[in-house]
Amino acid sequence: MNLNPTFTRRSVAAPALALLAGTAAAQDWPSRPIKWILPYQPGSAPDGAARVVAEALAVQFKQPIVIDNRPGAAGNVGAQAAARAPADGYTWIYSAAPTAGNMKVYKAPGYDVLKDFTPVLLLGSAELLLAVHPDASHGSVAELMAQARQNPGKLTYASGASGTPSHPGMELLLNAARADALHVPYKGAAAIVLALMSREVDFALPVLGVALQQVKAGKLKALAVGGARRNPKLPDVPTLAEAGVLGVTLVSFGGLSVPAGTPEAIVMRINQAVHQVLERAEVRAKLEATGSALVGASTPQRSTPR
Repeated sequence: MNLNPTFTRRSVAAPALALLAGTAAAQDWPSRPIKWILPYQPGSAPDGAARVVAEALAVQFKQPIVIDNRPGAAGNVGAQAAARAPADGYTWIYSAAPTAGNMKVYKAPGYDVLKDFTPVLLLGSAELLLAVHPDASHGSVAELMAQARQNPGKLTYASGASGTPSHPGMELLLNAARADALHVPYKGAAAIVLALMSREVDFALPVLGVALQQVKAGKLKALAVGGARRNPKLPDVPTLAEAGVLGVTLVSFGGLSVPAGTPEAIVMRINQAVHQVLERAEVRAKLEATGSALVGASTPQRSTPR
């Protein structure tokens, strides 16, 4: 076989030069503030978790990490902004279940989660909580679902927006229970809690960390937790399976991604730095207070559930 020596040298040299360039860029990185885009409202569960991590990383990197809240369209607004940002390590995005789910929910979300982002690592998971107003007539999951079956489309449930975990999660729950209810979308997880407390809707699936304080205060009633096991923060609240809804687990995930094309050396630096801060007891305690359940160490290649 006759190989072109010039082509061979170039084909070998190009990846090597790219690797060297990425390594050199990583050595100087970060030399200015980093922007972390959150496609969610301030005060949401992802917002709380990201701010804890950002505060710890800013000390380690000796550069500010600015949280940029860009809610809207179930996360599409923030994801679009991140997808269009330079791939230089100075723009991150909090990538959660809706970022991937919107590829199926929206005809044109404005980004491709598989092509436009490089996952860095998983940060944690957050289970959903089936909740009602404490004065509601339905005091259990069975009673609530029975009422929804007997009065199809009459009961209302809130979501943080179409396509957010509280929306398809509730549809899965209703389908499993062969029940029906009217979907009322709001803007963010905190708005769900307010809607329940003011009785604008009959029930909802807020993130446990967002609703926990109100449940503890008696302003909301928890009917079931969405995880596979009872949550130690609410040991008396059954799981959905224990409440009679089998085959439905409602847990969302959250992680950190960067625009596709970000040098691998920078991706690995971010990955290693986050793992280091997550090993600190005080950081873990603050994260768990937001309602996040920390996951084990993950690499960029094993960071995004498919």
